[in-house]
Parts: sequence; structure tokens; C-alpha cells
Amino acid sequence: METTRRDFIKTLAPLVVVPFILPSCINSKHSGRLTMGFVGMGKQSHHLLSRFAPEVQILAVCDVDTTRRTDAQQWVDKFYTDNPDKGTVGCKAYNDYRELIARKDIDAVCIATPDHWHATVILLALQNGKDVFCEKPLTHNIQEAIDVIQGVDKHKRILQTGSMQRSAKEFRVACELVRNGCIGKIDHVEATFSGPPVLCDLPEEAMEPGLDWNMWLGAAPMRPYNSILSPRGIHTHFPAWRNYREYGTGGVGDWGAHHLDITQWGLGMDDSGPVEAYFNNGEATLIYSSGVPVVRKDKGFGVHFFGSDGEVMVNRGQFKVVMKGETIAAYVGKDSKDTTCAAEVQKAEDRFLKDAKIKLYDCTNHYGDFLASVSSRKKPIANEQVGGRTAISCHLMNQLYYHNETIKWDPAKLCFAGGTGNPAWLTREKRD
Repeated sequence: METTRRDFIKTLAPLVVVPFILPSCINSKHSGRLTMGFVGMGKQSHHLLSRFAPEVQILAVCDVDTTRRTDAQQWVDKFYTDNPDKGTVGCKAYNDYRELIARKDIDAVCIATPDHWHATVILLALQNGKDVFCEKPLTHNIQEAIDVIQGVDKHKRILQTGSMQRSAKEFRVACELVRNGCIGKIDHVEATFSGPPVLCDLPEEAMEPGLDWNMWLGAAPMRPYNSILSPRGIHTHFPAWRNYREYGTGGVGDWGAHHLDITQWGLGMDDSGPVEAYFNNGEATLIYSSGVPVVRKDKGFGVHFFGSDGEVMVNRGQFKVVMKGETIAAYVGKDSKDTTCAAEVQKAEDRFLKDAKIKLYDCTNHYGDFLASVSSRKKPIANEQVGGRTAISCHLMNQLYYHNETIKWDPAKLCFAGGTGNPAWLTREKRD
């Protein structure tokens, strides 16, 4: 039993707010369902599979670990066996992402590999006419972000970055309060996340069969296997490869990609970015063309906007607004009794944003938003400009840590400015 186009539209109706008309490119063999392939089947993929499987036909999965890809393949086939109205059994499993992307019957690719593989898979998918959903940070370095931004435009594809905080109401309302001047002129922003990655110095461990270690490393330098980088089997944690420069972008590219994304949304800098990265009293700071500095903090409230007339604080499931010394709304977790985050967000929205001049992209389902954009061909909430420029902000901060030099940046030309920076910092040496 295969889902019809009309059934597919009905299934998506609660998730999206735009008319969903399936484009002609979508594979007719599967009764009009969007077809997807998944690359990178670690912990995050379990969440992604569960969100996309009810809405699309998953045709293939890919991972360099035999156990992980087989587990994902079996999960997909069991889902469609148990839910025959959602799709058909027959998911293929690949070790090499190039074989998956070469399939003409796959419309879109979902990427959840380590950071150092993102851009390579994205760019090949774009070249092969695939739309892309890719986890954050969008790329491993600045040049890759530029290449992806340009590649989406060149190939006229849809790309959504997994910065799902944009699809949570507390973050949208927080940014609308800031953008509409509710707390006055912004003085500075504090964003809380951990620091940069370090060079990998892990010792060699014995290699078990079933992992294509050469393929896992990809363009990164050849080094002996260590399970911290790629735990064998079905692990239930997020591996620590992100802590090492060769493969990840550290806390700056992990939670920093989330919180700097919201910072730029609140400051209205989605199509721009910082103009300088420097240390101020030992704290890594990005400064924007408006003169607003954004300071990285080890401890804080997620994203904290300081204005001339008040403060807006937001984190996942937490929200607080203070205006002229008065707490307008507050939910800071379990200590906030007799209320909820949703109730406090609604209170602030009702009081200050009913007639707001600036209304931001209102999305309640990050994954449905991607699927709707595939249909409408309109950019999703966390498109390549959003994801790419947020990634660049993270990379600029990491380069500041790596080299301890003030960096000036031209967000219009996407290049270093003022005689600062080194072109080599834009990219990385790649193994053949």
C-alpha cells in the first residue's frame, strides 16, 4: 500500500503553513512521495529517521560502520513494514555515499556525518540535483561555507541546516522582542557555549573489523584508529570527534552554531555577519557592523541580549524578559513554579508584539519546513545563507583562538579585511 499524493499532503498539513504541491522532480515510482537517502547513521540519525520516515520514502542509508548502517536499514524497513500506508520496504545500505547520491530515484539527501565530511557530501548532492538537509555546523571551515552558499545558488537547490532552535517559539519571540526595539538599543550580547577544539593526540587502539577507517577519515590526515572518534556499534552518546580540529569544530561549532545563529537572528544579521573577531579582557568577542559586540561565555543563559531599556534571555525551554527593572516574563526551569515556558513566552508576545512591525519566519516544525520548501522552492527558515554565515561566525571565533590574532572580516565579499588573517585559515589541507 503506497501513499498517494493527496494522502501525503494531508499528512504534512499539521506540520507546514504553506501549500504543499509536489514538484515534478519527485519520483513517481513511489506514488509521489519525496524520496530521501541518509548519510551518517550515528546517534543523531535516529532522531532524523523518526522525523522524516512518516513523511517521505527513505530509499537508502549510508555509513562507514557496518553495524550502524545495517541497524539503520533494518529500522527503516521495520517502520514501513509496521506502517505500510507510509511507504514501502526495500531500503538499501551503502558504505560509500557516492553510490547513494548517484541514484536517480533519490530526490533529497539528509547528512549527519562528522563536521569534516559535511561540505563534501553536500556539494556532490547539489551537483547531482538533490535537495539537502544537513546538520549544524554546516561546514568544517570558512571556505567550505562559501562553497556551499554558492553551490546552492548555482544548482538552484533547497538546503536546510539543522539549527532547529529557529523553529522553537521561545527563540522566535525573543528575537522579535529584540528586533522591534522592545528593550531599546542593543548594547551587547552574551552567548554561552564551550570553547574551541584541539589537535588530535589520541593513542592508537586495535581496529575491529567492520569499519572503513580510511573512509571515516576522508580528507582529514591519516592517523591510527581510536574509538573516541568513531565508537563501534550502536552507541547512544554523541561521540567526541567534535573536540578535535581535524574532524570537528569544538563547542564553538556545536552549541555555538545554535546560539550564534539565534544571536544573528536577533541582531538582523542573517545576510551579513561579524566584521571583527578579537579578545576583549580575555574573552572571545565578535563585533558586528552595528557596533554590537557578542561575547562568548562559559556560563550564562544561552543567549542574553542587553539593551538600553532591558534584557531578553532565551535558552531551550527557558525564557526571561526584564524591562526597566521589571521582570515581565520568566521561566528558568524547574525553579519557576506555577507557570511554563510556553505561558511566559505567550505573555510577552501578547503584551509587546501584537502590533509588531517586524515579524520573523514563524515555523513550528523544522523538518516539515524543509519538505514544504522542497515543494514550494522557497528558502526554508535555516537556509544556506543562514547556516553558512552562522558557520562562518563560528569559524572566525575558532581562528581567533587558534592564532591569537585580531581578525577583520568583510561579510559582503566573504573575505578577510584590513590586512588581517591568512588565506590558509579559510580552508584546510586535504588528503587525497
